[in-house]
Amino acid sequence: MDITAFKRSVADDNPPDRLGLALQALWHDAKGNWDEAHKLAQDQKDETGAWVHAYLHRVEGDLRNAGYWYRNANKPECTATLQEEWDQITDALLR
Repeated sequence: MDITAFKRSVADDNPPDRLGLALQALWHDAKGNWDEAHKLAQDQKDETGAWVHAYLHRVEGDLRNAGYWYRNANKPECTATLQEEWDQITDALLR
Protein backbone atom coordinates (compact mmCIF):
# COMPACT_ATOMS: atom_id res chain seq x y z
CA MET A 1 0.00 0.00 0.00
CA ASP A 2 1.25 3.50 -0.77
CA ILE A 3 0.42 6.72 1.04
CA THR A 4 -2.28 7.69 -1.48
CA ALA A 5 -4.17 4.43 -0.90
CA PHE A 6 -3.64 4.77 2.85
CA LYS A 7 -5.14 8.27 2.81
CA ARG A 8 -8.12 7.00 0.78
CA SER A 9 -8.67 4.26 3.36
CA VAL A 10 -9.41 6.91 6.00
CA ALA A 11 -12.87 7.22 4.42
CA ASP A 12 -13.54 3.60 5.44
CA ASP A 13 -15.03 2.53 8.78
CA ASN A 14 -12.02 0.42 9.79
CA PRO A 15 -8.30 0.55 9.06
CA PRO A 16 -6.92 -1.74 6.36
CA ASP A 17 -6.04 -5.27 7.42
CA ARG A 18 -2.54 -6.19 8.53
CA LEU A 19 -1.40 -2.74 9.62
CA GLY A 20 1.03 -2.52 12.50
CA LEU A 21 0.07 -0.56 15.59
CA ALA A 22 1.90 2.61 14.51
CA LEU A 23 0.08 2.78 11.17
CA GLN A 24 -3.21 2.01 12.88
CA ALA A 25 -2.48 4.94 15.20
CA LEU A 26 -1.82 7.25 12.26
CA TRP A 27 -5.02 6.04 10.56
CA HIS A 28 -7.06 6.79 13.70
CA ASP A 29 -5.37 10.18 14.03
CA ALA A 30 -6.42 11.01 10.47
CA LYS A 31 -9.99 10.04 11.43
CA GLY A 32 -9.83 12.51 14.33
CA ASN A 33 -9.71 9.80 16.99
CA TRP A 34 -6.71 11.01 18.99
CA ASP A 35 -7.41 8.87 22.06
CA GLU A 36 -7.43 5.61 20.09
CA ALA A 37 -4.36 6.73 18.14
CA HIS A 38 -2.53 7.48 21.39
CA LYS A 39 -3.47 4.12 22.90
CA LEU A 40 -2.16 2.27 19.85
CA ALA A 41 1.08 4.27 19.76
CA GLN A 42 1.64 3.51 23.46
CA ASP A 43 1.11 -0.20 22.80
CA GLN A 44 3.95 -0.31 20.24
CA LYS A 45 6.96 -0.36 22.54
CA ASP A 46 9.77 0.45 20.11
CA GLU A 47 11.28 3.45 18.32
CA THR A 48 8.53 3.44 15.69
CA GLY A 49 5.84 3.62 18.35
CA ALA A 50 7.79 6.38 20.09
CA TRP A 51 7.99 8.36 16.82
CA VAL A 52 4.22 8.22 16.33
CA HIS A 53 3.74 8.93 20.04
CA ALA A 54 5.89 12.08 19.68
CA TYR A 55 3.84 13.25 16.70
CA LEU A 56 0.60 12.71 18.62
CA HIS A 57 1.82 14.83 21.51
CA ARG A 58 2.65 17.57 19.00
CA VAL A 59 -0.95 17.31 17.77
CA GLU A 60 -2.09 17.66 21.37
CA GLY A 61 0.16 20.70 21.83
CA ASP A 62 2.27 19.05 24.53
CA LEU A 63 5.69 19.87 23.07
CA ARG A 64 7.62 18.94 26.21
CA ASN A 65 6.17 15.42 26.18
CA ALA A 66 6.65 15.25 22.41
CA GLY A 67 10.34 16.04 22.91
CA TYR A 68 10.67 13.13 25.32
CA TRP A 69 9.18 10.74 22.76
CA TYR A 70 11.31 12.10 19.89
CA ARG A 71 14.37 11.32 22.01
CA ASN A 72 13.06 7.78 22.64
CA ALA A 73 12.54 7.40 18.90
CA ASN A 74 16.05 8.70 18.12
CA LYS A 75 14.46 11.34 15.89
CA PRO A 76 14.99 15.09 15.87
CA GLU A 77 12.11 17.22 17.08
CA CYS A 78 10.00 18.02 14.05
CA THR A 79 9.46 21.60 12.91
CA ALA A 80 7.32 20.79 9.86
CA THR A 81 3.56 21.25 9.85
CA LEU A 82 1.55 18.49 11.49
CA GLN A 83 0.26 17.35 8.09
CA GLU A 84 3.78 17.24 6.67
CA GLU A 85 4.98 15.20 9.63
CA TRP A 86 2.00 12.82 9.38
CA ASP A 87 2.81 12.33 5.68
CA GLN A 88 6.51 11.80 6.41
CA ILE A 89 5.93 9.21 9.13
CA THR A 90 3.17 7.42 7.22
CA ASP A 91 5.23 7.23 4.04
CA ALA A 92 8.27 5.92 5.94
CA LEU A 93 6.24 3.23 7.71
CA LEU A 94 4.54 2.08 4.52
CA ARG A 95 7.88 1.45 2.81
